[in-house]
Amino acid sequence: MSRDTARKTDTSPPSSGAGPDLDHLRHLYTQMLRIRRFEEAAARAYTQGKISGFLHLYIGQEAIAVATADLMEPGDRVVTTYRDHGFAIALGCDSGACMAELFGKATGLVGGVGGSMHFFAKDKGLWGGYAIVGSHVPVAAGHAFASKYNQDGRVTLCFLGEGAMHIGATAEGMNLAGLWRLPIVFVIENNMYAMGTPLSRQSPVDDLTSRAPGWALASDRFVVNDVLETRTRLAEAVAHARNENRPALVELLTYRFRGHSMSDPGKYRTKDEVDEWRSRDPLHRSEQQLRDAGITEDALTAIDDGIIAEMDAATAFADESPLPEPAHRFRHNLIEDV
Repeated sequence: MSRDTARKTDTSPPSSGAGPDLDHLRHLYTQMLRIRRFEEAAARAYTQGKISGFLHLYIGQEAIAVATADLMEPGDRVVTTYRDHGFAIALGCDSGACMAELFGKATGLVGGVGGSMHFFAKDKGLWGGYAIVGSHVPVAAGHAFASKYNQDGRVTLCFLGEGAMHIGATAEGMNLAGLWRLPIVFVIENNMYAMGTPLSRQSPVDDLTSRAPGWALASDRFVVNDVLETRTRLAEAVAHARNENRPALVELLTYRFRGHSMSDPGKYRTKDEVDEWRSRDPLHRSEQQLRDAGITEDALTAIDDGIIAEMDAATAFADESPLPEPAHRFRHNLIEDV
């Protein structure tokens, strides 16, 4: 990784090389599929009126959260946006507790008062989903500052959309990270649209890592085609941050197959564009790699059936759970409550 210039964008499919570790690939595939099925179950519940407010689905971007969870060490932190369900599932949060949070139930991750945009699980390394675009970037820099101050060897991974790159708080947080050489990796999940606005109408440049040298950030940029490649390249940035206090800005070119939120039909995108991105879906690519490695259709179906049963149980659990007591909304406002 270059500290001064962005790496040339890699848009080619990953090379085959030596075959991947089959058990590892199966684990990553299963985790991606769990996120996909969770989000599909959440979408159904939303249309049934069981989920209120906003619901931002992660369908299409699962490889990023799964690769991140797989490379993290104990004590590392994720600070992310309102599109946070995938990280919660990938980091090991109970699917029933995640669904109950969407339903606003007392058994949810934060007792039903956070909802879709404010998942939080400190014990799993998820230090919050944030609803205000760009507001979490300085917060993540603060986490990284604490790690450097305490010399605890931990890395903060801060995820943001490409639209957040044009927010003042984002520039402030990244500037401080470079100035103080904080152990942090900023990851742009560039899914091509800020709500319904394409990148070409947001930014005068396509390569958002071109801003990295101004903040003394190392950089990388590539298309998310493959979960293993994504893990490898994110791990490289994380290792530099951990071992050398070299903060980085990584732009991941990805795609969401649904609208910005459940209220967005996504009609500003062409069918050909969506089909092109679906053809390179990392979930389906991993599934094909497993087939090529000899995993049978029956085995793949069994994985899917087990996950579907898990998500059905999660939905039933959320349905049957009680609403939180009114006083619960006043908890967790002070450090003494945590």
